Amino acid sequence: MVNGKPTIVLVHGAFADSSGFNAVAKRLVADGHSVASAPNPLRGLAFDAAQVRALLDSVEGPIVLVGHSYGGAVISAAAEGNTNVKALVYLAAFVPETGESAQALVEKFPGSTVGESLKPVALPDGQVDLYIDPKVFHPHFAADVPAEEATLYSITQRPATGAALGEPATGPQAWHTIPSYNLISGADRIIPPATQEFMAQRSGAKTQLAEGASHMVFVSRPGAAVGLIETAVQEQTSTR
Repeated sequence: MVNGKPTIVLVHGAFADSSGFNAVAKRLVADGHSVASAPNPLRGLAFDAAQVRALLDSVEGPIVLVGHSYGGAVISAAAEGNTNVKALVYLAAFVPETGESAQALVEKFPGSTVGESLKPVALPDGQVDLYIDPKVFHPHFAADVPAEEATLYSITQRPATGAALGEPATGPQAWHTIPSYNLISGADRIIPPATQEFMAQRSGAKTQLAEGASHMVFVSRPGAAVGLIETAVQEQTSTR
């Protein structure tokens, strides 16, 4: 903690790494917050949640937990039972119910280009790593990010296994008991806005819409992301 404030833990999603949060983290640190990022292995939902859970267990004091995209599914599992986690913040993220996978949710409403965007790489163990094809990374994943910057993100992206994206959530989901906040990216071509709205409404989240934002809303609209995170900090930890 810094000056009694909670630690804000950032969890990236598939086809990304923690460096995507640089603009968000810079603003949060400038505002006096303690910030940590969790390396998300992207190998399987239960496995990834366990890795993030281990990091959360090492943090002293209250936590505001933030997830982007597939990272939303990870934080929903990782925070369950951790009384230090005071708020969950979803940035263009999956908010699954028990039994739902990222793959199933992305197909719930029309509008996603993820299926046609994936570039598979077969692994020696029989698994498949999935990348966003660099040829379509900018228009499909990061349309409102400058083209040169989007190219760099496409080069440095980290793959997720097909198994991870298809693995259903198991056990209780933390958003049932922990207050949640949801930033919906209004022009998302990966997770359709209708899917995001459905999940946000179901979870009872305080919701904010970033009109015209792509799936990389935390990169293109860091101010909106930080604003929602700081709202969660103020509302859920200032009097606790």
